[in-house]
Amino acid sequence: MARLIQFKTSTLTTIGYQRNGVWGEETAAQKVEHLGLLFGALAAKPTGPVQGFGMRLTDMSFAHLVFPAVWDWYIQWRERRRGFYTNWEIDMLQVAAALTREKTGWLRQTPELANRLKPIKGLVSFQEIDRARADWGEACTQLHQHAHIRSKELDRVARVHRDPFEPILPVLEADSPLAEYRKIVDEIIRLMPDEKRYPISAAESVRSILMLRLGLHTGLRQKNLRQLLVCPRGQVHLTERQLADRKCGELRWNDRDGAWELFIPASAFKNATSSFFGKNPFRLPLPDLSGLYGFIDAYLGRHRGRLLRNARDPGTFFVKTVKATSADPSYNQTTFYEAWRLTIQRFGIYNPYTGRGAIKGLLPHGPHNVRDVLATHVLKQTGSYEQASYAIQDTPDVVAKHYGRFLPTDKASLAAQVLNKVWQAA
Repeated sequence: MARLIQFKTSTLTTIGYQRNGVWGEETAAQKVEHLGLLFGALAAKPTGPVQGFGMRLTDMSFAHLVFPAVWDWYIQWRERRRGFYTNWEIDMLQVAAALTREKTGWLRQTPELANRLKPIKGLVSFQEIDRARADWGEACTQLHQHAHIRSKELDRVARVHRDPFEPILPVLEADSPLAEYRKIVDEIIRLMPDEKRYPISAAESVRSILMLRLGLHTGLRQKNLRQLLVCPRGQVHLTERQLADRKCGELRWNDRDGAWELFIPASAFKNATSSFFGKNPFRLPLPDLSGLYGFIDAYLGRHRGRLLRNARDPGTFFVKTVKATSADPSYNQTTFYEAWRLTIQRFGIYNPYTGRGAIKGLLPHGPHNVRDVLATHVLKQTGSYEQASYAIQDTPDVVAKHYGRFLPTDKASLAAQVLNKVWQAA
């Protein structure tokens, strides 16, 4: 596994190897988890709660992934546990195809793994191992073709396991999704505690406001938001090269424009090679609307320091509340998601018993759903996939694929607005 990660994440490949694409830090962690689930299922006892295959760890090797029977058992095992197939199984088969792709597949370029093969009763026989050792390239070709065939078969029957839009459907179905989601920010402001009596609670409220505000203004992914650095007024900001080396952006004060702006190199984005960027950095001046600059100045001037206390400053704009049980002020993927979700639980979900909460029917969710809100809002207002893609730094094709379901009724109304002008003129 370490060799595979090194192969897919290093700047330069080892001499003699070829690859197609590079994994970022998050992608690498995801692949480790997914392949770990596969090997875990193979190793788990059939009589245990996982109902795995029962393969001995000492017999297990990455070379076993070259056999179609191993992948078939795994995707069928997942189907038995869930009750149906999903796109998750298709994605795993695409991993299998990538590992055995001609010229660039890591498994295909590592034939020495075949020496570690041991038979698996009911899955891999001695004869199959002998054939794989005799012609490793042919074994990889067979799996590559098998993965593509299985992917097409599953694509016809795959179902949605969990609707990603379900937690925010009341927002997305509103005429103005952005205005509906903004009610959560207004609710935080309405319930904000007295700063003099409760300084930490007030600081956390301002941090929550800015999390939501920056998310709604930028449509950034969670990673880009939580890794966002900050350069206070009067200080020298980092250069584009320095930010590109760190693969993160910066919130800085622009003296020329007299505005706070976000500057993020293209390499910091998940879809860095997308046509949206064209290898250019992302630069967005923030509008001073609804007191945004006042919140930023108050957060940087007073509240952020209170959250940090005496801990080492990580340099990021958003920091955790330092406590005896949580001395690290840096957010990670899990803690940032939890902070956003807790804000939604406290201020977003309407509670009929207390009268608190901004939106009826809202469910707990994380920061990624803000991108859904922005794309759907622009789509409803303009009917343009292209303009909606600008709001979330993506392409029209991606927007059409993910958000087209929210447009059909609005298509008719948008066309009617143009057609009705003829009758109004008459």
